[in-house]
Amino acid sequence: MPDSPPSILKVALVEDDVAFQNSFAAAVDSADDMALVGMAYGVAQATSLLEGPPLDILVVDLGLPDGSGIDVIRAARAAWPECGIMVSTTFADEKHVIASIEAGAAGYLLKDSSPERMADEIRTLHGGGSPISPRIARQILLRFRQPEQPQVDPPPLATPLSPREREALELTTKGFSYDEIAELMQVSRNTVMTFMRRIYQKLEVRSKAEAIYEARNHGIL
Repeated sequence: MPDSPPSILKVALVEDDVAFQNSFAAAVDSADDMALVGMAYGVAQATSLLEGPPLDILVVDLGLPDGSGIDVIRAARAAWPECGIMVSTTFADEKHVIASIEAGAAGYLLKDSSPERMADEIRTLHGGGSPISPRIARQILLRFRQPEQPQVDPPPLATPLSPREREALELTTKGFSYDEIAELMQVSRNTVMTFMRRIYQKLEVRSKAEAIYEARNHGIL
């Protein structure tokens, strides 16, 4: 008798970053053994998604516009106990690593993975593995080697971000370009660049990734 065709992995993504949505969708679409059958942009939409039939893999961003991806992971673990849950984020800080694993995530990967590696990691997770980037694995090991230290809140910014600067930074985290941000904020592109230059100065950073990281550490995002 002929071999049965391999089953298609049903994958869903909870993510508000447009750029990563596109790259993730392209990675899944290019794989013959999986299909992207669900997409949610925040906690509310993810909750509705979880009311449907269970899927094989759920990939969740931690920083969502209407709440925390940790809550989505916890709810997915309860609603779809057989579903493999993978966190995808820009940051690898220990607080989020441990919290997501405790909530039920079995894989934790950074967004800079190539499309080919992304597909391989989905297969690994479905096969019972726990794909974790080397940077994150190292932090987990350090967690068990060192006594837990009390959480220390970061000092307040010497010069707080203005409401418009915060708005520009929030739009940046969602993957909008300077031109798109200018249109949404109804200002010129030069004004947006001025906002970003002030944000970098106030946060004492030199890149967008560092700005987002520091803003979240300070509770700005």
